Amino acid sequence: MTPLDIALGLATSGVPALPLRAGKVPFGNCRRCADSACGGRPNMKNSGACACPGPCHAWAAATTDPAVLRSREWAGAWRDAAAVAYHPGGADLTIVDLDDADAVAWARDTLPPTRTVTTTRGEHWVYRGAMRSVNAVRPGVDIKSSMAYARWLGPGNGTMTTLPDIVRALTVKEPSAVRPAAIAVPVLAGGGECRHRTPAYLERGISMAEQRITEARTAVHATVYRTFLAVLSTHGGCGCLTETHTARLFTAAQAKGESPRHCTDAWTNARTRLGL
Repeated sequence: MTPLDIALGLATSGVPALPLRAGKVPFGNCRRCADSACGGRPNMKNSGACACPGPCHAWAAATTDPAVLRSREWAGAWRDAAAVAYHPGGADLTIVDLDDADAVAWARDTLPPTRTVTTTRGEHWVYRGAMRSVNAVRPGVDIKSSMAYARWLGPGNGTMTTLPDIVRALTVKEPSAVRPAAIAVPVLAGGGECRHRTPAYLERGISMAEQRITEARTAVHATVYRTFLAVLSTHGGCGCLTETHTARLFTAAQAKGESPRHCTDAWTNARTRLGL
């Protein structure tokens, strides 16, 4: 099978694919991105989607659209492709990338069994569920999911299981929960109780906001911003939001691959738009 045939097969299964040149480096097919002059960065202003006509910017260029994969703009990349990659987070997957025998041994002793794929140096352990990507979470172990790409090396062996908390915990450097930067929220005189709704309404709103972020499959940046905007438009002016509420929203966003800085920027921009 050609690299394009493999990519089309992945796309049919809902796995966003892209071509890689030698050295596992993504292509840049427009003047702005030729030879990776752009640094291979996705266009964050376009909700993380590559705005260029060719397969640039690694994970952000991965697609399940067969028309794009077969397009004239991609033809040269597929002709010269040395391998096929995919965006695990875009397929709601997480890869625990084990780079050596010691890392593989650690995984077998520590992590719940799941589908495994043999690599040139170790193994990929594939779990169902997306999270943020972090390199070097421990010696020889990287996490590849949202905003990352992995080389396609075949479907692997074994039954894929749900992403366990022990894998999510690998990206948390401190034992405490992820906390957002300090944010000044207007306080309602009288104890910060919601002046127009009950506390149950606030709790339901925060839970729905967490769910909206968690279920986002595309345009994560835009979804996070719109969700923050909706929460602040309802509760930002009455002082009922606490640090616990904002921490829950930031944690949900970071689990989808957003950095703390992106969360803070989205929250600040939403407050500015609402004049808070």
